[in-house]
Amino acid sequence: MDLDGFHPAVASWFRGQFPAATEVQHRAWRAIGAGSHTLISAPTGSGKTLAAFLGVIDTLVKRGLEGGLADETRILYVSPLKALSNDINKNLQAPLAGIRDKLLESGLPDVRIRALVRTGDTTQSERAKMRRQSPHILVTTPESLYILLTSESGRRMLATVETVIVDEIHALAGNKRGAHLAVSLERLAALCERPPTRVGVSATTRPMEAMVEFLVGIDRSPCQVIDQGHVRHWDLRLELPSSPLEAIMSNEVWVEIYDRLAALAADHRTTIVFVNTRRLAERVARHLADRCGEDQVTSHHGSLSREHRLKAEERLKAGKLKVLVATASLELGIDIGEVDLVCQLGSPRGIARLLQRVGRSGHGVNRVPKGRLVPLSRDELVECAALLDAVARGELDAVALCRKPLDVLSQQIVAEVSMREWEVDALFDLIIRSAPFRELSRNVYLDVLKMLANGFTTQRGRRGAYLHHDRVNGRLRPRRAARLTAVTNGGTIPDQFDYDVTLVPGELFVGTLNEDFAFESMPGDIFQLGNTSYRILKVHSGKVFVEDARGLPPTIPFWFGEAPGRSDELSAAVSRLRREVDEALADEVPADEVPADEAPGSQAPGSQEGGSQTPGSDSTAIARVAKRLVGDHSLPPVAAEQLCEYLASARAALGGLPTAERIVIERFFDEAGDTHIVVHSPYGSRLNRAWGLALRKRFCRRFNFELQAAALEDTIVISLGVVHSFPLEEVVRYLAQATVADVLTQAVLDAPIFPGRWRWNASVALAVRRFRNGKRAPAHFQRTDAEDLLATVFPDQLACAENLAGEREIPDHPLVAQTLQDCLRGVMDIDGLAELLGRIEAGEVEVACRELTSPSPLAQEVLSAKPYAFLDDAPAEERRTLAIQSRRHLTVEQAADLGRLDPEAIQRVRSEAWPDFRDEDELHDALVVLGFMAPPEPGETADVMLERLVADGRASRFRMSGDGWVWISAERLAELEMAVEDGRTDPRIEALECDVETPEAALRELIRSRMEGLGPVTAAELGRPLGLNDRDVASALMALEAEGFAMRGRFSEPAAQSPPVGQSQSPADIESPSRSTSTTRSASPAEPAEEWCDRRLLARIHRYTLKRLRSEIEPVSIAVYQRFLFRWQGLGRERRQGGEALAAVIGELQGLALQAAAWEREILPARLTDYSPVEMDELAVSGRITWYRPMTRQQWIQAAENGPQRGRGTVANSPI
Repeated sequence: MDLDGFHPAVASWFRGQFPAATEVQHRAWRAIGAGSHTLISAPTGSGKTLAAFLGVIDTLVKRGLEGGLADETRILYVSPLKALSNDINKNLQAPLAGIRDKLLESGLPDVRIRALVRTGDTTQSERAKMRRQSPHILVTTPESLYILLTSESGRRMLATVETVIVDEIHALAGNKRGAHLAVSLERLAALCERPPTRVGVSATTRPMEAMVEFLVGIDRSPCQVIDQGHVRHWDLRLELPSSPLEAIMSNEVWVEIYDRLAALAADHRTTIVFVNTRRLAERVARHLADRCGEDQVTSHHGSLSREHRLKAEERLKAGKLKVLVATASLELGIDIGEVDLVCQLGSPRGIARLLQRVGRSGHGVNRVPKGRLVPLSRDELVECAALLDAVARGELDAVALCRKPLDVLSQQIVAEVSMREWEVDALFDLIIRSAPFRELSRNVYLDVLKMLANGFTTQRGRRGAYLHHDRVNGRLRPRRAARLTAVTNGGTIPDQFDYDVTLVPGELFVGTLNEDFAFESMPGDIFQLGNTSYRILKVHSGKVFVEDARGLPPTIPFWFGEAPGRSDELSAAVSRLRREVDEALADEVPADEVPADEAPGSQAPGSQEGGSQTPGSDSTAIARVAKRLVGDHSLPPVAAEQLCEYLASARAALGGLPTAERIVIERFFDEAGDTHIVVHSPYGSRLNRAWGLALRKRFCRRFNFELQAAALEDTIVISLGVVHSFPLEEVVRYLAQATVADVLTQAVLDAPIFPGRWRWNASVALAVRRFRNGKRAPAHFQRTDAEDLLATVFPDQLACAENLAGEREIPDHPLVAQTLQDCLRGVMDIDGLAELLGRIEAGEVEVACRELTSPSPLAQEVLSAKPYAFLDDAPAEERRTLAIQSRRHLTVEQAADLGRLDPEAIQRVRSEAWPDFRDEDELHDALVVLGFMAPPEPGETADVMLERLVADGRASRFRMSGDGWVWISAERLAELEMAVEDGRTDPRIEALECDVETPEAALRELIRSRMEGLGPVTAAELGRPLGLNDRDVASALMALEAEGFAMRGRFSEPAAQSPPVGQSQSPADIESPSRSTSTTRSASPAEPAEEWCDRRLLARIHRYTLKRLRSEIEPVSIAVYQRFLFRWQGLGRERRQGGEALAAVIGELQGLALQAAAWEREILPARLTDYSPVEMDELAVSGRITWYRPMTRQQWIQAAENGPQRGRGTVANSPI
C-alpha cells in the first residue's frame, strides 16, 4: 500500500507535511496493510514511526467514516521508556488533528481518534477516565501492559486490540524485560478473539532472525522484514583535551574537557551531552552551567522526577535550553526537536548504543547526525578509535535473546492464573509460544508450579504460595492474594532502595537519592539534583526532606548501578585495531634488520631480556604509524599520535600487544614486596569477570588465601601475597574448559554478586514482596525476607564455613538455578570463557608471559579501577594495588626497560645477601645461615678462622664421594648427611640434633639457606657443590616455590656471568662471593638459563631497579628554578611593551587576587616597559578583560541569603 491506497484525507495530510514517503514507509504500509506481522529496521530519522502508525490510523479513519468508531482499543503501542511513550503520544496528536482538519475541509464527518498514555506516571483520574471510555490507541510500557492484563478493566480494554506496535525492540529483546513482554504478548493473544498483528520497530537490530522470533513468537504466520539497514552518513569525530590522556583524569584535564564542551555548545544551537552515570551527569551539568549559564544547562536521568524530565525535554525542543546532560534516559527515539550536536563523554561500550545516542541529532530524513566522542582515558582512546572504525565498516552489535528466566515465568504464571482457571498443559503451550521460553522443558515448568503452589516454609511462617495445583485434574487456580501480589509487585526492574527527595513546603517530589548517600547525609548538607542545589532538612522513612539551597556550592550525590559491559563486536574491533598497530610498528623495522635475539617471539616466556630494540619503537616509526591511522581511520592527528605512543610503549614492555589471538600475562612487585598478576585479555568485562573470579577461586584453593582481584574490559588484576610463588606460565593452566563452569559456580557463591541477584530474582518471582498493604516494604525487611528464603532453600549458602565439607552442593530449585544463570551468563560470560580456554588448550590462542619491574602501560587502568570492577568485597581503601607505584607516562625506551632488571642491582643484592664476617663467631653464623660453603667462598682471609672453628669442633670439611668437599657447621651437619649419601666429615665432628626428618626436607632446607645468600642462581649452580642430580634439586626448588619462598625466571644478563666454581680464579675475581657461585649457562647467551631467587631478594632487586630508573629524572636546583620563574614571569632584563603585551601579561596572571593599587604600582610596571594605566582602561572598555572582586565563603552565603548587594562580588569591564 502506498499513499494512493490511503483515504484522501490521510494522504493529503501526509503530502502537506512531507515531500514524499520514504522507501521504508512504502514497504511497511504494504506489509501492515496486508495484515502481516512486520519488523521494521531502518536508520534513525527515516520515518519509522509513521511507517508503523499511519497505515493503522488510515484503517481507523475509514472505519470511522463507514460506521463510526466504537469506544474500543484497536492499536496498542509498547515502548521501553515512559518518556518515549509520552513523546509518541504527543507526536500522534499532530497527525490525528491534521487528518481531522482535512476531513472537515472535505466536508466529511468528523472522526475523532483518541490516543492516551497508560504508564506508571498516569494519574488515578486519568486511569478512571480511560476505564470509562477506552482510547482507540493505547500507548504504554511493558510493565503497564502486564498490569492491564492482570486486571478486569484492563483485560476488557485490551480484548479488542488488533495491532500491537513494539518500538525500540532491540532495547527489550536481550533482557528480562523483553522476556516479560514476550509472555505478556502471548497472554494478550490468548485474550483477544483474533491474535493481533505485531509490528516491531528499531533503528539498530541484529540479527534479524532473532528479532523476528522475539516479535512474533513460535508457530505463527510469517513475518515481513523491512530491513533498510542501519548504515547512513555520520559526522563522527574524536575530541581530546589539550593535555595527554592518562589512566586517571586529573582535575586540570577535566577543566579542559569542560571548556571544550562549552565551546562546542557555543557553536551549536542545541547540544546533548551523553554520559554513562547519573553522578557524572550532575557533575558535568554543574560545570557546564558555570560556563554556559544556569538557565542554559540541566541534567536528565532516571533519578529525576517526571516533571523535571518532561520540562527539560520541552525546553530543549523549544530551543530554550542550550545543553542537556543525559544518561541512557534519552538514548532511545524520543523526539526532542532540532538537536545540532551530540557529545558522548566516555566510551558507550557498544556500537548500537553510540548510534542510538548520536542519532538524537540530525533526527530527520536526509539529515546527517553529528557526534563527538570524548575518551576519558588511554584505554578509552583505543576503544573509541575502534568504535569509529566499526561504525565506518557498518558493523553492529548482535542482540542475544534472554532465554528461560524462571523468575519472570513465575510472576507471569501467577498473574495469568489469578485472572482465570487454567489447565496445566494449556498454560504450558501458551508460554512456550513466546521466543524466550521456546526451549523451556516441561520438568522445569512443573518445578516452578510446585514452588508456586507449595510456597516456602520459613521461621516467619509459610509464604510465596499463590496457586492451587489440582494435580488430579491437571488444573491451576489462584489463591486469595495472588492477583493483588502480582499487580503490586509486578515487573522485572530491580529495586535499588532509593530514597525519595521531597521539597518543602509543598511536598513536591523532585527525584531520588541512593540509599547509602541518603543514610550518610546529615541535616544541613547541600547536594545537587537536576542542576539545582538542595539543603537537607531531615531524613526519615525512606524520604529526604529538602529546601532550596539558593545556589550554594553542593556536593554531587552518588548512585549504585550496573555499568554495561562492552559488546563482543566492539571488543573484536579493539582487538583488530591493536593488531593493526602491532603489525604496523613491526613493519617499520624490516625483519632482516632486527637481530635474532631481539625479534618478537625469540624470548621464552618470563624472559627479562629484550624490548629495548623493539621494532618500530623509535619516535619516527610512531609518527609514521600515526600518519597511517589518520589516513585509514580518519582520526585527528593528536589522537592518532597519543594512541600510537601508548600502544608502542605497551608493546615495548610486553613484547607484543594483546589481541584476540594473543593473551599477555605480566607479573611485578609492589613497594611492599608483594606481587601482582595482570592478564591482558581484550574480550570485554563480562568474560574477564568470569576469568578473574575463577582464577581467584583456584588461587584460593591452592594457597588457602583469599585474594583481591578486579576486572575491566581489557585486563584482569590479581593481587598476591608473600606466600605465592609459581611459574607465570602456569596461570593459564589453572583452569580447564571441562571444569571451569564448576569452579566459577563455586566462586560465584562466595562473591558479593550472588546475594544481590538472589534478592532481585526472589522479588521478581514474588517470593519476596516489595509492597505490602499498599505501601512499599522497607529495604531491611526485603533483605531479611530474602535471606530467610535463602536459608530455607539453600542452607549451605549461609552456613558457617567451618561446618562445610568440600564444595557447596547446589540445590535443584528454580530460583537458585536462575540466580546462578544470571550471574554466570548475565553479569559474566561463562560460555565465552569456556570457549577461550578450549582455544588456548588447542594452541589457537598464544599466551605470552612477562616478568616486569613495574606495571606496563596497559596495566595502569585496572590498578586504579573503581569499586564496580572489584571481584571481592575488600573496600577501595584496603586494596593491595595501592602499594604499587608507577610512572604516569613512559616512552618506548623506558617501557622496554620494564622487562629488564638492572645488573648493578643484582650485583648489589648479591653482595648484601652474602654474610660479611669479621671473626670466627660471625663466620660460624654464616655457615649456619648458608647451610654450607664451597671451598673458595669464605675467601683466603678466612683460613685462620676456619681452623679455629675446626679445632673447637664447631665446623669441619664434609667430603663427598669423589674429590668434592664443602665447609659445614655442626648445627647443619645432620641435614647434610641426610641429603648427601656416602659423605663424611674431616675431621670428624658430632652432628647436632635437627628438626627435619626426611632427606627431601633436609635438602629443601639446605637449598633454602643457600638461596638466602646467593641471589639469582640456577639449579645447576645450587646442586654442583654437593654433586646433586638435577632432579633432586628441581624437586626441592619446586617445593620452595609452592611455599612462596622461591621464584623462577631469567634475571641476569648473559654477559654478567662469572666463571664456574672450580676454575682457577685470581684474588681479584673473588671480590664478591656471589660471583664465585655463578656457573656457565647451558643455554646460549641469547637465551639465558632459568634462574631461581629468594622472593625477598628478588623484591629488593626490583626495588633497586626502580630506584635507579627514578634517579634518572633528577630535580633541578633552587637557583635554576628561580631563574626559570623570572623568565616565565617576564621579570628578566628584556621586558615587553604595548597594549598587546599588557593583554598577554594579564592573561598569564588572570585569577590572581591583589589590591587594585598593587596592580598599578608594582605588578604590571615590573613586567612592562613604560606601563600606562590608560592601556588598562582601553582593554577594559573594549571588553577584552574584566575585573572581579572575590569574596570569602561566608560572604557568598550572606549574598545568597540577602540577595545581591552593590559592590560585592560584581564583575565589571569598566576601568578600575
